[in-house]
Amino acid sequence: MGRGSASSTPTSTLTWISWFCSLPGHEYFCEVTEDFIEDDFNLTGLNTMVPFWKEAMEMVLDVEPDEDASKIPDVSIVESSAEMLYGLVHQRFILTRVGLQAMAEKYESGVFGSCPRVYCVGCNVVPCGRSDVPGLDTVKLFCPNCNDIYVPPSSRFQGVDGAFFGTTFAHLFFQTYRELSPAPFWKAPSAGGSPLSPRSTSGSSSSRGSPFVNPNPHGGQKRAAGYVYVPRIYGFKVSERAKSGPRMHWLRLRPENPSELDMVDWRGRWIDEDDEYDDDEEDDDDDRQMEDFDPVI
Repeated sequence: MGRGSASSTPTSTLTWISWFCSLPGHEYFCEVTEDFIEDDFNLTGLNTMVPFWKEAMEMVLDVEPDEDASKIPDVSIVESSAEMLYGLVHQRFILTRVGLQAMAEKYESGVFGSCPRVYCVGCNVVPCGRSDVPGLDTVKLFCPNCNDIYVPPSSRFQGVDGAFFGTTFAHLFFQTYRELSPAPFWKAPSAGGSPLSPRSTSGSSSSRGSPFVNPNPHGGQKRAAGYVYVPRIYGFKVSERAKSGPRMHWLRLRPENPSELDMVDWRGRWIDEDDEYDDDEEDDDDDRQMEDFDPVI
């Protein structure tokens, strides 16, 4: 789809950046200011990653190209380079104070959607990438409540590169806006309703009383929805070693009080654990396949 159809009329004032952000599937993007793009410091290293750098920059900034048309490549190639250029600049822009504020407005408006997990009770999500290098993976959605990432529900986001949001933004966002981040711990309800039901505390007097205050100043400032689904057969819990067991049960568990956060080291290991950290271990933080606990018969 060319931009000429959107701004071919002389009276049109739509800029390339506004046009790009208004395309279907680009709702997650915010408009990067031209001052940010014109600052060479913010573009360090990008000229080696984007082909036809000069022509792409002219297209993004709505600068008239050179009169020598013989040196200008096919317009579709320049448009592709301009999209990559804007996406990589966007990755850096949303880490600034102005960019974080622009994304916070989208977050509070629910533009990014909500977590599909039932027990997260509609917690808003933010876009993120699993790599900072373009062309490796599409955009994903990070939930601050269950700390997991999900594929966007609409297929129109399958063409959006995850590197245009990067691996840092989602977590820096909730470090900056702690009032939007759930607390890293939760306390199960003592009475009334099932502890596994998200409605058991939503209607209780404790949740309607004084606002939630996290005693840990380094954690989130919002009450967490820490409910974990437990598979049962005739009322009995399914073993974690079973094929249908709660393989990811550990992922969504939260400590019941902030003092339990001091019982683990920076690696997430128990401090009183006898096993020492092996420096020869493979230092691979990439996503891994889920381990198969079932023995082969």
